Amino acid sequence: MKLPQTPSLRLDGRSALVTGASQGIGLACACALAQAGARVTLVARNAERLEEVVAALRTAGHEAEGLALDVQDQGATRRALAGRRFDILVNNAGTNRPKPIDQVTEEDYAAVMALNVRATYFLTQTVIEEMPAGGSVINVSSQMGHVGAKNRSLYCASKAAVEGMTRAMAVELGPRGIRVNSLCPTFIETPMTQPFFQEPGFREAVLAQIPLERLGRIEDVMGPVVFLASPAANLITGSALMVDGGWTAH
Repeated sequence: MKLPQTPSLRLDGRSALVTGASQGIGLACACALAQAGARVTLVARNAERLEEVVAALRTAGHEAEGLALDVQDQGATRRALAGRRFDILVNNAGTNRPKPIDQVTEEDYAAVMALNVRATYFLTQTVIEEMPAGGSVINVSSQMGHVGAKNRSLYCASKAAVEGMTRAMAVELGPRGIRVNSLCPTFIETPMTQPFFQEPGFREAVLAQIPLERLGRIEDVMGPVVFLASPAANLITGSALMVDGGWTAH
């Protein structure tokens, strides 16, 4: 009797592009993909920090390169990536400006939507030009794309847009053999979220929503991103993988 074999979680021979990769979730995703065998290109605006991360990855024996780039500059991005082929794209670059709805400015709206939505959309458009069948696009979204929260109407709107584009892209790119999924973390302790936890009572309010009763760590996204990128997820597309400690199970 021939027993079924678990599809591999290895990514040897594959190339990956990760945005917002110099710190936090993006750094964790880049490390995870590299540790699974992928050749990783890390994109971020902070060239100095990017060089440090790439050097550390190479010292650890991984194939990595840095690309100092603002993904909001569509023209520069297209020029930098022209003719390059990636099997995996992780759209992680993002921002948040939490405010009461009556204090959100047009500039806030433009900044959040430009990075969280517009840059994700057009970078994907660029990368899929050369992406082969078997490719995987992973949009780092948020539990806030599925629930509402005080002072986060703008962020929730941007991540709900990411969820919508993920599903539509999955439908359109499926015939080409390209999968598109979103990864939806809860609050992960990163440099971006650290200031939020300085607010009185904020940590307690967040923990009250998480059945596992703890905040996320960057390591919590590493297994899920490798899974979505790997052959183990070959029939998964148009899905949102919740990494939220149970928040959205309420």
